[in-house]
Amino acid sequence: TGGQTVLNPWPVIGGVATSICREGEYVKSNGAEVGDVVVLTKPLGTQVAVNVHEWRVRNTPKWTELSSKQILSKEEAEDMMHAAVCSMARLNRHGGSIMVKHHAHAGTDVTGFGILGHAQNLMDNQASEVGMEIHTLPCIANTLKVEASGVMDFKLREGYSAETSGGLMICMPEEDAVNYCKELEELDGGEPCWIIGRVVKDVDRKACILENVEILEVEGTC
Repeated sequence: TGGQTVLNPWPVIGGVATSICREGEYVKSNGAEVGDVVVLTKPLGTQVAVNVHEWRVRNTPKWTELSSKQILSKEEAEDMMHAAVCSMARLNRHGGSIMVKHHAHAGTDVTGFGILGHAQNLMDNQASEVGMEIHTLPCIANTLKVEASGVMDFKLREGYSAETSGGLMICMPEEDAVNYCKELEELDGGEPCWIIGRVVKDVDRKACILENVEILEVEGTC
């Protein structure tokens, strides 16, 4: 069931789905081109939100530290968890279904390796000598404040915080990306997505988060 071992009152059964499709009906993962922009369809920070929720519910020393130092209120923690649950519950079905229509060149999801880990995996797989520069990190509101507190280093700012049911990270031409984001927002009931980076020429095929990265605090909308 992934990288986790959990206690569950219900049986959990995994499986594999296989499909057959024609060339042009799907997006390969190796076609990113210099000049493409990078789209992210869900905010980051689910690992932080879920851990903070567990700390609060169990009233652990970490929660005591967060609350006593007035780093995070109970209401902010609840809002953070609600936003994470809404994000995790929203499927990538719509995001994936319109990738071909909007001329996506490559893509992957953002899950256990964090956004930078998956960005690097994607660049390692490219046919062309390209890299990725990430200039924007959309994060669930207050998750970076928790990390900055020093209570626990999730490596969210560094791009390695694991995501559960994370969004799609897609390389496509900028004009198509703008239209893609607009259509996806309509399909997903107003949930936003963002242009977070660009594909650049790079013989080493490296992905990086720029030092002056812009942080977006994303409030829950569901």
